[in-house]
Amino acid sequence: MQLRTWMAMAAVLTLAACDNDPGKDKAHAQVQQPSTGATTQPAAAGGTKYVFSAQGSKVEFVGAKVTGKHDGSFGTFNGTIQLVDDNPEKSSVSVDIDTATIASDSEKLTGHLKSPDFFDVAKFPKARFTSSAIKAGGEKGATHTVTGDFQLRGVTKTISFPANLTVTGDAVHVDAEFAINRKDFGVVYPGMPDDLIKDQVLIKLTIRSKKG
Repeated sequence: MQLRTWMAMAAVLTLAACDNDPGKDKAHAQVQQPSTGATTQPAAAGGTKYVFSAQGSKVEFVGAKVTGKHDGSFGTFNGTIQLVDDNPEKSSVSVDIDTATIASDSEKLTGHLKSPDFFDVAKFPKARFTSSAIKAGGEKGATHTVTGDFQLRGVTKTISFPANLTVTGDAVHVDAEFAINRKDFGVVYPGMPDDLIKDQVLIKLTIRSKKG
């Protein structure tokens, strides 16, 4: 009887783990060591500068553990898109994020996310992304694939992810959803033994930039 009970509990936990996978059916970012070791790349030459911030744009994420999911976001970030010849493939994007402005759907979790177990915001107050290439076409029907150096928690890696880029008059829109492995950036806290945290985190970008 006891064995059957434990087997039933294991089955429930396994099903919950599958259902709570935020990266399920989503594109996964390609991650590798940066080719130069530099944390930034020069912006595309010439063109028109577009700017974006938390006023009108969103940088969000979804993390999960065995028993459930949590939504999160960053309250302060600033970025630029250097648009050349109205052509995204000739252009570049960069963004700086204040990690201390992280927030989640749980006040207790928000405090924990700021600690050394996760983002360690006191030691690493900034996260940065600077593109090195934007190519036409992308996974799951995306209009483009964006590649660049992403710095988080003192770790810099080159990542590539699909995104939909739209140029409309005085605005450039970028929308993307992709999964990334938190452990690639030194976020290795496992969670509770009976409630382990998923490695994959879903990143959701809603960028609405305007001429700066």
